[in-house]
Amino acid sequence: MIARIWEGKTKIEHLKEYEEFMKVRALPDYSNTSGFVKLLFLKNTDQQFAYFKLITIWENLEVIKNFAGEDYEIAKYYPEDKNYLIDFPEKVNHFEIFAD
Repeated sequence: MIARIWEGKTKIEHLKEYEEFMKVRALPDYSNTSGFVKLLFLKNTDQQFAYFKLITIWENLEVIKNFAGEDYEIAKYYPEDKNYLIDFPEKVNHFEIFAD
């Protein structure tokens, strides 16, 4: 199995809105992709920003390509992300899961 890890940041005043957007728009997109196993959506806040880490678990790299495209190391964004995110990291990280 492979873990795909993305990190993002939004202004604190957009936190609740962005959480809801992810639940309604992004999470079903992940869940409906064949080979998707599970995800963890983590957050941390300070007085100005909310920081996110999205860890998705996949059966293998081939199924990640079905979700993200052939260049699977490029982060996938939704058009609505521009309403919330402060920056758009180009790459995500992948790690092989050797113990669970």
